[in-house]
Amino acid sequence: MIPVFRPAYDDEEWVALRDTLRSGWIGLGPKTKEFEEAFAAYVQAPFAVGMNSATAALHLGLKILNVEGGEVITTPMTFISTNHAILYNNARPVFCDIEEDTLNINAEQIESLITPDTRAIVCIHYGGHPCDMDRIRQIAEAYHLPVLEDAAHACGALYHGRHIGSISEVTVFSFHAVKNLATGEGGMVTVKSPEQDAWLRRLRWMGIDKSTYDRSIVDQGYSWYYSVTEVGYKCHMSDIAATLGLVQLRKLERTNARRKEIVEVYNREFSDLNWLTLPVEKPGVVSAHHNYVVKVEDGKRDAFIAHMAEHGVATSVHYIPNHLYDMYKPYRRVLPVAERVWKKLVTLPLFPDLTEGQIDQIVSAVRAFER
Repeated sequence: MIPVFRPAYDDEEWVALRDTLRSGWIGLGPKTKEFEEAFAAYVQAPFAVGMNSATAALHLGLKILNVEGGEVITTPMTFISTNHAILYNNARPVFCDIEEDTLNINAEQIESLITPDTRAIVCIHYGGHPCDMDRIRQIAEAYHLPVLEDAAHACGALYHGRHIGSISEVTVFSFHAVKNLATGEGGMVTVKSPEQDAWLRRLRWMGIDKSTYDRSIVDQGYSWYYSVTEVGYKCHMSDIAATLGLVQLRKLERTNARRKEIVEVYNREFSDLNWLTLPVEKPGVVSAHHNYVVKVEDGKRDAFIAHMAEHGVATSVHYIPNHLYDMYKPYRRVLPVAERVWKKLVTLPLFPDLTEGQIDQIVSAVRAFER
């Protein structure tokens, strides 16, 4: 069975991990610091803080935006971590409908949802395609609201020449095993102010003002003393994940380019299928092409998924709109586009190590579907 996702690893990761394991530092240490600095430079952000997951990054990213007790405008078309993080912060998600073509939050509907209780706007760059950040930033600045960009899909994406990660107050990345930059588990938060950077570093390490590595190496001799300034969490990245991250970051432009090549093959091969709607890439953006999501005509999705499995091709659905889950009933509102479109969505395999033979198999399977 051809999987939907697979990380692109080779001997370079093995060698790097061997050196890190031999170093004795496998927790929060020098590789994490190196990865943070390299990642910040890559996305052109002033600061980057490594986390043990994107979920943790979302949690703490919203925490430093002081959303507690208020409302956060958000999208339903995302993995539940995005909106669980709002609940972690004792805030209320206010769901905004999505664009039918990109599946991103509909920026034109955000302003109508703003109330005196609104504390922030959250947007996810679905599939790696950047949201309409000009309009979102315009609204946010008019109402003095911070924006958190969930860039779990968008590592390496560009918006009008700017790297995702350099635009808003807070941007969160995922390095989960299926992501473009994969460390197994892990995440990153980019921020613009030194105060937020310092706060995140305390929050991710139990509220402690100095890491063990800082006390052992930076202080030039182990110092047992540290201060605990607030209630924090156990959310820091490890040097094992950071080691993988450094290698993956060096490969990112190449692996994203390979993703784009595969997308172009799919688009060309499926362009004449009138029962299939293909993903878009709007002018002014460069998608990270995290996933390839098509829309199958009404009522045919389940049959299509079964057909693909019979032909040795795994598929998935990203996502059930979050507001339809039982636990989100208190925040449910009618979202016509999300509720209509999600029933058509199918994610086809997309990862850099897909072989030409596998691509041919996927294309042949799609084209063989009898409606």
